[in-house]
Amino acid sequence: MARGNRRSGIEVERIVSDFEHSALSRRAYCERHAIVGQTLDWYTRRVRASRVSVQLVPVRLENRWTPVVPASAVGRVSLFVPGNGRRIESDRSFDDNQLTRLIRIAGVA
Repeated sequence: MARGNRRSGIEVERIVSDFEHSALSRRAYCERHAIVGQTLDWYTRRVRASRVSVQLVPVRLENRWTPVVPASAVGRVSLFVPGNGRRIESDRSFDDNQLTRLIRIAGVA
């Protein structure tokens, strides 16, 4: 390949996949395919980084709604922190700044 020409992303992925599935050492692969070792290293890092950056997490959706504040708790506030399962309850006279601070603490604790 002439200097200055760039390989497409698909070509780079193919080269890295071919190298990973070959039984050749890095040096032997580079010699056989006329690729500079540093270039192969760069391609490998790029492809592996793109593989890591896409991580899907399975999610189950439920078609139901549960009120956070029960009808019997009129005048009270109830918050649920889903990350750690903590629940914060207070009457409505609770200071906004204190409530904000408490939510922040409960969210990370």
